[in-house]
Formats: sequence, structure tokens, C-alpha cells
Amino acid sequence: MNRTEREEPAAAGGGISEAAPGAASGTAAPGERRTGLPSFAYTEADAEKQRGVRRMKQTATGLLLFVALIFALATWAEKAGAGPWAGYVAAAAEAGMVGALADWFAVTALFRHPLGIPIPHTAIIPSKKDQLGASLGTFVGENFLSGDVVRGRLRALGIGARLGAWLSDPAHADRVTAELSTALRGALTVLRDSDVQAVVGEAITRRANSVEIAPGVGKTLERVVADGAHHRAVDLVCSRAHDWLVTHAASVMDAVEGGAPGWTPRFVDRKVGERVYRELLRFVTEVRDMPGHPARGALDRFLDDFASDLQSDTETRARVERLKSDLVSRPEVQDVIASAWSSVRAMIISAAEDDRSELRLRARASLLSLGARLATDERLQSKVDGWVEDAAVYVVTTYRGEITSLISETVASWDAEHTSRKIEAHIGRDLQFIRINGTVVGALAGLLIYTVAHALGA
Repeated sequence: MNRTEREEPAAAGGGISEAAPGAASGTAAPGERRTGLPSFAYTEADAEKQRGVRRMKQTATGLLLFVALIFALATWAEKAGAGPWAGYVAAAAEAGMVGALADWFAVTALFRHPLGIPIPHTAIIPSKKDQLGASLGTFVGENFLSGDVVRGRLRALGIGARLGAWLSDPAHADRVTAELSTALRGALTVLRDSDVQAVVGEAITRRANSVEIAPGVGKTLERVVADGAHHRAVDLVCSRAHDWLVTHAASVMDAVEGGAPGWTPRFVDRKVGERVYRELLRFVTEVRDMPGHPARGALDRFLDDFASDLQSDTETRARVERLKSDLVSRPEVQDVIASAWSSVRAMIISAAEDDRSELRLRARASLLSLGARLATDERLQSKVDGWVEDAAVYVVTTYRGEITSLISETVASWDAEHTSRKIEAHIGRDLQFIRINGTVVGALAGLLIYTVAHALGA
């Protein structure tokens, strides 16, 4: 006789042993299937439940033995002439034994072959485990993951109104703000600077190369000249040029002398250099001090013409675009673009960590405002409810197969014997009440049948 057979009581045949060594710690029991998905972990709590099942089995078996003893005694008393009552007691006890044995068979057949005999349609859970898992997955998919069920349940919850009432509480808004700040810091910490810098640099470069800037620059320059906003820049340039000429007079004269022909006398070169310097200084001074100087007017006309060329002249626009591409592709510019991410990240992290930062204060105010609107605006509530319903329905209808297959595949990965032991530990105690009830109900039914039969016979 194998181990399973030895574990069946002699009279009632119920009961299984506790988990195999190592099962309580989650290790594989002997014969347990090794799959990619984990099987049940037989815990100490399961072992305690199993001990409760064993006690109930003993009670049910004891009741069976008790009615068997009563049947034997009542039969003996009837044959000994004790009186009609003995027949009634014997009939009740006999029917109680039949009910107890029938229910023992039914309960035992769920988990194993009764007495180890491979009777058809027994050991239902171990042999039909995979089919039960597939049926459970189908049942869940049809009755819990259908679009109508999900949409109806979410609509009944009124998520928009509840969310609004919850967010309108300042304490809850503070909590959400803190959680969002933590999530933001975590996301920025996880991201690698090199990856983000490469993405940002590529995005900015692609955007810069895809957009023609010459017309926009031309329109801006045209407005600037029309408003006279460039006059301050001209004043600044003239002032700085004048100061530079005063400071570097010798350099200017040396440059003029250096460009003179070799056959001219040196004193002539000196005189020419001084004259050029004085004229240049005078010109710059006049331009600086005279708002109506002809040079300023010429500069205005030049800027007007240049603004027009930037917008309409094909060659000018092409040259600006080439200049832009050359400038953007320079390593120095790319380094500046890449380094901008580090500055932005540091700024965001600092703001997220500071409870009184503008970022967190504005986020909190936005949450409170959103909560107040959601709590009172039925139209907005309907929109939020619709968004949530659509998202949930999309998930369950799109991934229903994956969800139900997870159920069936998980059940299929469980070891049959281990699964049977686990389930019996959780529901076996209640099942033993069926045996007890079967004994009692069978006895009452037998007594009733015997009484009716004798009454009709009399």
C-alpha cells in the first residue's frame, strides 16, 4: 500500500498527512513540478489549518464509528426482543452510516482516490486542475473583464466626484504634492545624464535644422528698426569705440604706418597715421554725440534693407541657414545644449525638495483648484468618469486574453498534489461538516422512512 493509502482511516478513509518536509518553508515537495511560475508555498499558517482539518476528520470519523456501534447494539437488542424501539434506532443508525460513508466518498473524491482505488471521476482537483484553471480564467474574463461590467461598475462608483472631494482637502493635496515630488526626484535620479543630454541635444539640433530662422529674424529686425530700439545699441557701440580709440591711439597709428609703402619717408607715415587717427576719432565722436548723424541714417537704411533681404532674398536666407547649421553643429554649442539639462535637473530637484518652493506651491494650488472643480462641476466629473472608464475598458478588452491566460497558466504551473494539499487545508474543515451533516441527516431520513414504512404496513 502506498503512502496515500496508509493515510486513509480504516473506517472513514479521510485525511492526508501534513506538508512534506520543506513544504512549510516554500521548498518543492517531492514530485513537485518545476516550472517558470512558482507553485504554492505551504506556510506554517497552512500547517495549522491542516491540523484543524485533521481534528474535524477525527470528529466526523468518530461520529461514523458511533452510529456504527449504535447500529450493532440496536440490531442485537432487536433480535434479543428488546422491543419495537430497537428497530427504529437500528434503522436510523444504518441510514446514518450510509449517509456518512457517501459523504466521505464525495469529500475524499475531491482530493484523492478513495482508499487509493483509481475510481473514475475521483481525485478531481489533482486530475482536473488545469481544466479548472482554464475554466476559472474564462469565467473571470466573461464575468469580470467585460467592457460593460467594468464600465457599469466604475460609473456606479462616481470616481470624478470622489476624487474631487478627496483632493479638495488640503491635507490630501499636501500628500499628493509630496508623493509627486518624491516620484519626480526618483525619476530624475534614475535618468542618466548622458542619455538625457544626447536626447535633448538631438531634439534641439533637429528642431533648429528643420525651422528656417531667416524670415523670423528679418521680421524681428524690421520691427526693432521701426521702433528705434536699436539706437541704444548703436550708442553703446559708438561709446565703446570712442573709448577704445582714446586708449589705443598708438596702436591705430602704428597700424596705419605699417601699411604705408616702403618708399615713403617715416615722418610722412607718422603724419598720415596721426591724421587718420584724428579723423577716425572725430567721426566716431560725431556719430556718438549726434543722433541725426548721416552715418546713423545709413545704418538704419542698411538694417532695413537687411531685414527685407532676410525675408525675401533667397541667397541671403540660404546663407543665414548655412550659418545657423554651422553654428549649431559646433562642439561648443552642443556642449552648451547638453549642459543645460544638468542645470534644469538640479533646479527641478531643488524645487521638488523645498516645501515652500514655487513649484510645489503651484502644484498644491493646482490640485486644490482641481479638487474644488471636480467636487462641484458635474460636467467635469462626467469627463473624468468617461476618461477612467475608457481607459479601464481599453485595458481589460485589449489585454483580457493575457490576464485570463495568466490565471490558467499559473494554475497549470502548480503541482497537483501540492495544490490539492493547499486547497484542502483551507476548505477541508468546512467539508468535514458535510460528513457530519450527512450522518445526522441520513439518520433522520432513515428513521423517517422506517417510521412511514411501518405505519403503512400496520
